[in-house]
Amino acid sequence: MVSKDQTIGGIIFTICLIVGILYTIGLFLWPGADPLEWTLQFWLLAIPVFFAFIAIMGIGAWIGWTMATTPPPKPIEEITSEIEKKEEETKPEGKPIEEAAPSTEEEKKPERKKKT
Repeated sequence: MVSKDQTIGGIIFTICLIVGILYTIGLFLWPGADPLEWTLQFWLLAIPVFFAFIAIMGIGAWIGWTMATTPPPKPIEEITSEIEKKEEETKPEGKPIEEAAPSTEEEKKPERKKKT
């Protein structure tokens, strides 16, 4: 079963991939465009912009892929029921929870002296 987040991730991945491919085709392979006739000024501008744009599309595609392949989280109710089960299992019979597991954090922390 696919969750809403996974669907959105798949859409983001697909859109970034398609836009990156279309940009590359539009810049270098469009009919009538002859990259050999372009001037140095064009290349000095086009190459950094091309790599930056493809990098941004790559990051977007990676985020979409991660969203699409990550399983949805457990519902809160399931997590709280697991925690309650563990607490019941660790609680010794006949003793309240406070007596069964004394807090050792207070014992570990030394008292701080007040500055006067």
